[in-house]
This record gives sequence, C-alpha cells and structure tokens, in this order.
Amino acid sequence: MRKAEPSNPQLIGIINFLRKKSRENDVGIWRSIANRLSKTRSRRASVNLSRINRHTEKGQIVAVPGKVLGAGKLEHQVTIAAFQFSAKAIEKIKNSKGKCLTFSELVKKNPKGSRIRIVG
Repeated sequence: MRKAEPSNPQLIGIINFLRKKSRENDVGIWRSIANRLSKTRSRRASVNLSRINRHTEKGQIVAVPGKVLGAGKLEHQVTIAAFQFSAKAIEKIKNSKGKCLTFSELVKKNPKGSRIRIVG
C-alpha cells in the first residue's frame, strides 16, 4: 500500500524547513510539528479558538500543526502559529490583541522552541 504524502508544495516546503531547523538547532519540537503536518488532511489538527482559550494563558505561544478555526471566543492575548487560519479566526485573534504567525516566522523568532505549547 502506498503511503499518503502531502501534495501541497507550500506544505512540503514547511515540513522540510522544520525538519532542517530541527537538525540544525537540535530541537525536537520542530520535528514533532513536521511529523504532525505530514499526516493526511483528515488526520491533521483543526483547532477551534475555544480550545486554545481553554488550554492557554495570557502571553503564551501556541503551535497548531493544522488549521485554526474561528468557533468560540479568545479572551486573552496569545501568539498562534499554524499552517492555516480561517478568516474568522484571524479576525478574532487580532481583536484580542494576539498575533498570527507562520511556522517560518515562529522558528526565526524562537529557534530553540522554548515555551511553545502544541495544541491539536
């Protein structure tokens, strides 16, 4: 049986980038996120803002190896990095004074991956 691999060139680039940074910086969190992103679309995480609100505190950094959806409220400021964001999620994150990042921006900001929580 053939192994299912992502065919999206942008996703493949992000996975390769995260694996490279994991080897360069000797950081396991980037490898873990890359492995979760390489799953099939139906197995990839899709996380609502209500779950992020429930499991985080003000000022935390969250990595979602999939898509962030806009259901629920975000009541505190959080920095979120994900592969995709829905339009409603971006709007709600910005209204709560949070930030939306790509994984490449997150790696440049925090190459050692310290104090990052994976949700999803």
